[in-house]
Amino acid sequence: MPDAKPSPSATATANPPDPAEDEAPIHILWINAGLSCDGDSVALTAATQPSIEEIALRALPGLPKIAVHWPLIDFESGPVQGADTFIEWFFKADRGELEPFVLVIEGSIPNEAIKPEGYWSGFGDNPETGQPITTSEWLDRLAPKALAVVAIGTCATYGGIHAMEGNPTGAMGVPDYLGWDWKSKAGIPIVCVPGCPIQPDNFAETLTYLLYQAAGSAPMIPLDDKLRPTWLFGATVHEGCDRAGYYEQGQFAETYDSPTCLVKLGCWGPVVKCNVPKRGWMDGIGGCPNVGGICIACTMPGFPDKFMPFMDEPPGGKISSTASGLYGAAIRRLRGITAKTVDKEPKWRHTGRELTTGYGRPW
Repeated sequence: MPDAKPSPSATATANPPDPAEDEAPIHILWINAGLSCDGDSVALTAATQPSIEEIALRALPGLPKIAVHWPLIDFESGPVQGADTFIEWFFKADRGELEPFVLVIEGSIPNEAIKPEGYWSGFGDNPETGQPITTSEWLDRLAPKALAVVAIGTCATYGGIHAMEGNPTGAMGVPDYLGWDWKSKAGIPIVCVPGCPIQPDNFAETLTYLLYQAAGSAPMIPLDDKLRPTWLFGATVHEGCDRAGYYEQGQFAETYDSPTCLVKLGCWGPVVKCNVPKRGWMDGIGGCPNVGGICIACTMPGFPDKFMPFMDEPPGGKISSTASGLYGAAIRRLRGITAKTVDKEPKWRHTGRELTTGYGRPW
């Protein structure tokens, strides 16, 4: 006898429709047309905590539905006003047809007002004029309508390499352009995730936090006075460095193949806010000082100008390392004495009939 077919009502009960399928997505609009090398986009492909796929496919419980419009991965690459134009999503957001959306900016913002003609950087063309729309104009158009604005990488956060002294573009970070006290229509300050490039998990985690906040599952994102997420940038490189104990003991490297502290070779770790030594670069592996590289302060607002030349001992390093060398030598000798005493088994561990552990029989 053939199996009885389930009734339509039974099927509907067993496989109820997913209400999330009908919800409007949060759009991620990504502009990588600031002055940039696209290194932050490339770095993000290595994220694992969480990965891009886990965010986009909602593998994490409670994540809202999203739609990502990111030049690195988007297959819509047609011309302006074409059937599969990528830039049309940005025009929709400008017209108020895309709600809500998070605006991600990669690259520093040039000052388009300091030259008589031409433009420094643009993103798509204006259909009415056929001329490029500058990156700063997109920021003017979209920032007031965004749920949140996120600056990814040191160029977008603080200006970075392109904003060095002597540059002709007047480049700056997003907070310098919009204002450090700027807030989105949802009351969210500019969120800065610096790094040259960013540590991929730092950005993936920050974006995930904002999505949870948008879903009502997280409080206001905590930021420091430089608009960095506090849980990621609250400690210095030195505090998380594998080599920090050598600094305390006054042991400093003279060559890059030494396992000791790299301050004398130019490492800025004691004053730089960054979690890379603890988190590693990819999947917990790496981290500049952990693998023999000095910290050049790429997450700091003053990078690179205030930290050059990179290979010189930082100001104050000579005094602090000299002082560390003096008391570190004494500490090493005292620890050497302690190490000899604790690197032995206790005296009561021996063969024989006599019990010398100090045990007292209760009868």
